[in-house]
Amino acid sequence: MSEVTHASELTRRRMLQGAAVALTVAAGTAVLGVVGPAGGSATAADPGASDTFDEVFHGRRIQGRPVADGGGHHHGTTGAGGTGYAVHIDGEELHMMRNADGTWISVVNHYQTFPTPRALARAAVTDLQGATLVPVAVA
Repeated sequence: MSEVTHASELTRRRMLQGAAVALTVAAGTAVLGVVGPAGGSATAADPGASDTFDEVFHGRRIQGRPVADGGGHHHGTTGAGGTGYAVHIDGEELHMMRNADGTWISVVNHYQTFPTPRALARAAVTDLQGATLVPVAVA
């Protein structure tokens, strides 16, 4: 009978350890979601802590800036006739879109949202794994 008690104690202990780990991961994820990867918070009205960026990330040049949404290319927009945002990786435009909740998605990974265009560009570079960004054909 003591073997059964010992086995159930191990199971309870493992369950509590697993719950503690899951709670820690969930809390960490919530904190990252609030501050974002760049360390600054973003809101639906503000694409990020700094509107313009130009940096080298994992050996790739990423650039982002607000642009007037005058037709032509599709930029992530803030509303009808509003200002869009353009992101380039090594000079090629990353096709991206702004969601209603203020987050951003791109053609590189359209199943995951990002709080800022900079976070989106960095994630795209990581997901490309050195591959060249190919422009999206617009009909």
